[in-house]
Amino acid sequence: MFTSHKKNILFLLILTSILYMVALGGHGLLDPDEGRYSEIPREMIESGDYITPRLNYVAYFEKPVLHYWLTALSFKVMGQNEFAARFWPAVLALAGIFVTYWLANRMNGPRAAFLSAWVLATSLVYFAIGQINITDMPLSFFITLSLAGFWMGHRRDRRFYLLFYLGMALATLTKGLIGIVLPAGVAFWWIVLTRKWNVIREALYLPGIAVFFLTATPWFVLVCLENPDFFDFFFIQEHFLRYTTKMHGRFEPWWWFIPILIVGAIPWTGFLPGAISDALPSSMARPTHQDRSNLFLLLWFAVIFLFFSLSSSKLVPYIIPVMPPLAIMAGSFLDYHMDRGKSRALGMGLLLNSLILVPFGVAAAAYPFLDERYGKVLLPFVAPVVAVLLLLVVLSWVYYARGESRKMVLALCIFAFLNIATFKNVFGFYDRIMSARDISSAIREHSLPGDVIAQYREYDQGLPFYLKQRIVLIDWLGELEFGANRGDQSDWFLNTEGFLQRYWVSDERVLLVLREGTSTEFLETNGITPRVIAETPGKILVTNRGDERD
Repeated sequence: MFTSHKKNILFLLILTSILYMVALGGHGLLDPDEGRYSEIPREMIESGDYITPRLNYVAYFEKPVLHYWLTALSFKVMGQNEFAARFWPAVLALAGIFVTYWLANRMNGPRAAFLSAWVLATSLVYFAIGQINITDMPLSFFITLSLAGFWMGHRRDRRFYLLFYLGMALATLTKGLIGIVLPAGVAFWWIVLTRKWNVIREALYLPGIAVFFLTATPWFVLVCLENPDFFDFFFIQEHFLRYTTKMHGRFEPWWWFIPILIVGAIPWTGFLPGAISDALPSSMARPTHQDRSNLFLLLWFAVIFLFFSLSSSKLVPYIIPVMPPLAIMAGSFLDYHMDRGKSRALGMGLLLNSLILVPFGVAAAAYPFLDERYGKVLLPFVAPVVAVLLLLVVLSWVYYARGESRKMVLALCIFAFLNIATFKNVFGFYDRIMSARDISSAIREHSLPGDVIAQYREYDQGLPFYLKQRIVLIDWLGELEFGANRGDQSDWFLNTEGFLQRYWVSDERVLLVLREGTSTEFLETNGITPRVIAETPGKILVTNRGDERD
């Protein structure tokens, strides 16, 4: 089982492509992130400027440019739609699965490699982020490529160091200096702890260094030349201050990623403690080749996990780059113990897994009955996921009790696939509450040429993407504050009084998006009575003028 390299690759390619690519564009862009990372490349195509990123037509420097370029490319090839927006995160998630297989195969053989790749592909958080148009999955892939290149360069052929440097360069173009800090930090601590000092000389590979600078630096030079304020904002504020302060309001305690990891590794979480324990080196004084391999994986996980845990800014997707090494350790653990019958380690992993999956399943099943607003809508999406997880637990114990550990692992693999297949439907629920697609459709239905589109006290970042035009924002700056303060943007970022004077009481027809439940009394001025022309879940659309098509 899983011992044929060619069959493994074919099996993974078919099944992971089904999981990650089917129905990828079946739901609207989820705000704020997907709206943002789709609108910026759309504006690049519209303006022809691929150097300065813009969001709602003002400069936006929070991230480098590579992800925008990739998305713009998919838009040009496949059109400006949800599938094209999510194409690169999904494809790079698949690529990360196969790089993980490649590295695990070199470390532990084809069966362990298949299990490692399968654990990664069917881990809840890895799959979820691979379905969302954000920068974290591309970052994870480039870090995975970089560290796989480092390991292969050390073990087999120095030319693989080209991947080490190329991965760092592309990660830097995706999300900034962490693209250097994280892979280099893992490599540094591995060299220190193994005392393989000769690797320093090997890794300083001039062709690789040249590849890094030729890939990573041109855009940074060009954007700084065109925008003298880029350097201070991007490197000082968005790197140093973002990491060390609470400026973005994303502060969480140091242990915050632990529960995220527990839930994110479902349905494999219970096997991670045993996998990590098995990976601990038997001796640091005289480490074996396997000890060095395991230590590399442990450091890959620990350095990145600690780096983000110590940061003052935390978000769920930051955890993604630690999933490949955890998957390789878990795959190796399952590979070793699946031939040992009712081994104590496998039983303990199964027990821990049950103690996680059963309460998680019960909580997920109960939640729709406790949520008065969305419970009835959510239940059909959650019920299949709960059923699959509970069946997974039952069948796992049945096969373990019989001493059929191979069948137990196979059942885990099958139900892990079903878990992700059923979880995929949950995006349909979030489409209803987090996407600007419905309100955008309502605006297009009622809008006339030359209408002003505005939003009050929030910004659904998918609006300009779906409407292909700029949005007036009222009493909201958020992450656009930097761009809003560059040049004259006074007609586009207004307080309530300014909006009423500039647009609402003017001769221009305004379509104003409000949060559901917002009072419209403040719009009743100069004899104008706001007219509600559409309602969607969570939003209402009002206008100050009639519509001859009504």
